[in-house]
Amino acid sequence: MNTYGERRGALYDWMVRENSALALFEDAEGRRDPAVSWLSGQPGDAVLFLYAGKKALLMPWDIHICELYGESDLVIPYTEFERSPFKALRAALEAFKIPPGSRVEIPPTTAYPRFLRYVEDFSDFDIVCRSFGVHHEAAAARAVKDPMEIGIYRTVSAITNDIIEQVEERVRAGSIATEQDAALFIEAACRDRDCEGTGFETIAAGPRRSFAIHAVPAYTKGAFGTAGLSILDFGLKYRGYTSDVTLTFARAPLSRTQERMITLTEKAYRLALSLIRDGAAARDIGAAVDRFLCGAKKRLVHGLGHGIGLEAHEFPLFSTGADNEWTLRAGMVFAVEPGVYDSVQGGCRLENDILLTESGPEVLTYGRIIRLPAQQPPAVP
Repeated sequence: MNTYGERRGALYDWMVRENSALALFEDAEGRRDPAVSWLSGQPGDAVLFLYAGKKALLMPWDIHICELYGESDLVIPYTEFERSPFKALRAALEAFKIPPGSRVEIPPTTAYPRFLRYVEDFSDFDIVCRSFGVHHEAAAARAVKDPMEIGIYRTVSAITNDIIEQVEERVRAGSIATEQDAALFIEAACRDRDCEGTGFETIAAGPRRSFAIHAVPAYTKGAFGTAGLSILDFGLKYRGYTSDVTLTFARAPLSRTQERMITLTEKAYRLALSLIRDGAAARDIGAAVDRFLCGAKKRLVHGLGHGIGLEAHEFPLFSTGADNEWTLRAGMVFAVEPGVYDSVQGGCRLENDILLTESGPEVLTYGRIIRLPAQQPPAVP
């Protein structure tokens, strides 16, 4: 059995236990679900049906892309059903000869009016739309990476680390002098290394804009790497998977407040690493870092971290929300990113990608706080 078949196999077993006959996964405009790619290899724009009888039916928009990447027991072009998930579902029910009254699961993100139409059009079936159904099981399974995915992460992390080194060299040399310089260099450099592009829009914020968690716009023609704190947050997409790192460039002279922000960020990062282990509650780690920063009269104004994979933000989450019940498990890959921000002094964030092994966290990337000397004034002719 290939990798995609093994992934589907675990969900088939779950569906049998839950008495679910058929599950619909949809990756289309407005209803994106990377589980379609994770379960079939199809890069996107497709509908996937999983039948508890251990068969899959893939309906891609682009049959030519499917011939290159897709893997499924059955493949039918989606255009045969006018790109209608309702017509596609009817065809799947008939293809697998699923009897009336059977449970059919649709995505939990389905809008209510759309759900009502499913119920009306398929009144002879038990249409189920729930938060903790087969789609949640797929998301949870994606959180623990298999050997193929871990291999991809080792590769994309190595590429990311190489580009980090090049960015630092260019900032020190002055060839990266603006936010735009930094963002466009990363875009070109990652494609030179066979990446599919950046995993998300690069955030490059010079000292005047680094106070924001995510600067708006993501980058400008403004100065980068000048006196104070500059933040560079980027990820590279390789074989569908994205890395996610943040560097802070700290250019002298720095104020006492900025020095303290750097110290707090580095201590928060080390605290988080010391708590990461197989079986730990993700929420507890986020709360511990938040308490540490609160003791210094600062707050963790965003989540401590998040899983990464086919999307830049996946499970597990390190949020301190009461509904965060994620437990860390060996095989998970996630980003840890403590940060401290000040409306006047700017911001400081440190983010790396981490593979959790049975013996503890393995830091895959080399995100860091980079100290730069004071810039010399231009020579007077």
